Amino acid sequence: MLILRQGTRAELVVRKSRFLSEATPVSSPDEAREIWRLRKNTYTNGGHIVFAFVCGPQGGVMGCSDDGEPSGTAGRPVLEVLKGSGITNVLLTVARWFGGIKLGTGGLVRAYTESAQLALADAPVTELVPLTRFTLALPYGNYENLRHRLPEFAAEITGEEFAASVQLTGTVPSARFAELAGMIRDLTGGAVTPCELNE
Repeated sequence: MLILRQGTRAELVVRKSRFLSEATPVSSPDEAREIWRLRKNTYTNGGHIVFAFVCGPQGGVMGCSDDGEPSGTAGRPVLEVLKGSGITNVLLTVARWFGGIKLGTGGLVRAYTESAQLALADAPVTELVPLTRFTLALPYGNYENLRHRLPEFAAEITGEEFAASVQLTGTVPSARFAELAGMIRDLTGGAVTPCELNE
């Protein structure tokens, strides 16, 4: 799966109707719906602001809305473009301003599809790397050495607590977790093994 590195937008005019499509990285369906609500408030002079989103590591969480357009002519075509793109954790909204000429159901489907495709045409994407969250309690004597070794595994510390030992939480690409655990065991003489945290 792919993810957007940054948002994109595109404009399209079809028979005097103006379409503004915006693709935005999101982390959840709730965030996608909130951004859609904000856009509806921003584009108050627009007739319809349809949306579709795809979320999750395998792109399995999806949703869409026609926002008052004839059923199946707007949200579903935008969602189909997203599904075909291989991009996840993304919201795609399309605002339409009516230009005075009716497009018909087939014309709406084609226009919303093309508008969505334009927003994603040159979108900067990167491969989604599944991450494993981990925690460990580390003696102070090993702390600095471990911090310097983490970049070798593309691991990042997301939390630190200093008490009798250093309690660390972090993330590492899932494919590298076993390597990281082995390095930590070697570094501490077998005294410390990181534990995976379940979401």
